[in-house]
Amino acid sequence: MTEIVVVTWDGGGNVAPAFAIAAELAARGHGIRVLGHRSQREAIEAAGFAPVAVHETRDFTAGGTHSDRELVATFGDRGTGRDLRAELARRPADLVLVDALTIGALDAVRTSGVRYAVLEHFFDGYYQGLLRGPLGVVLRAKGLRPGRALRGAAVRLVTSLPALDDVRQGERVCQVGPVVTWAPRVADEPTVLVSLSTFGYAGMGERLQDALDGCSELDARVVVTTGPHVDPASLRVPAGVEVHRFVPHDELMPRASVVVGHGGHGTAMRALAHDAPVVVLPMDPRSDHLMVGRSLERAGAGRVVPTGGGPQAVAGAVGALLADGPHRAAAARLGEAVRSAPGATGAADALEGVLAGSGQTSGR
Repeated sequence: MTEIVVVTWDGGGNVAPAFAIAAELAARGHGIRVLGHRSQREAIEAAGFAPVAVHETRDFTAGGTHSDRELVATFGDRGTGRDLRAELARRPADLVLVDALTIGALDAVRTSGVRYAVLEHFFDGYYQGLLRGPLGVVLRAKGLRPGRALRGAAVRLVTSLPALDDVRQGERVCQVGPVVTWAPRVADEPTVLVSLSTFGYAGMGERLQDALDGCSELDARVVVTTGPHVDPASLRVPAGVEVHRFVPHDELMPRASVVVGHGGHGTAMRALAHDAPVVVLPMDPRSDHLMVGRSLERAGAGRVVPTGGGPQAVAGAVGALLADGPHRAAAARLGEAVRSAPGATGAADALEGVLAGSGQTSGR
């Protein structure tokens, strides 16, 4: 049995694709261990994987708000790299799958002699921009070499949609498409699902309030999930709007006519998988939210409401996407592309190609 170590971090939307790929590999008979933050241990075990004990990895959780300094320290955490090297010395692995943002771990595995792959759980265009921008400058000043680490990977798994993120394919780049779950649409009354991030961003409560106020007069069922970081009791809830801390998206997405989100890649792709156009309320200029939103606008399947747009802007965007129009056909076209993408199975195929030593990858 081959042994694979998956390196992740407590960042919210990055975890689901990593776990989905790990589950596909486990179903094929590979042994899976997961190295994440201490705060993730329970989730790792609940998913059925063996957690790697961490001793030097800095503490981090998706909750609260985080400064640029905290994020850079987490992405470039050499402690994660030391924990990974220690785990590989304790129990060797045949392959390491590393989250693209855990640069400290990437740098460590680069010189470990163990084959490794990189999981890009967002647009490759966004990631390359990050590494060329201030984050890359700071990481290189700390002695890390993300560019070399990417070039040394056996394969880079990119989970974006080719229609939205034009990736230069190659022997070591495999664009498997979004790794999301979906179910057939359920014929129902017009429904708006409002769901922002499970990651803690500043101003989330205010943005949710804008969405509540903006959707209150729509001729549709409106369901709002606040997530772990916004207390429903802190919001003014208009009559006729449902507000919950948490409702499984498996229940809501098949009924959604429009999804209002923060522009996280996973939520946006899952909405498209259900043929739902997306209104994006970007939460963080450092993240990929605006890039995701603008790509959906260009494809005709979404609208962006910038920070400060307020309830009226939200109402206008959601109302426009609730109506019939070409945006519905655009969302359906992208939805078909998401559903037909290789996703987790394609990622597992590519990794098994690496394990077999073929060097072959599959993509679009």
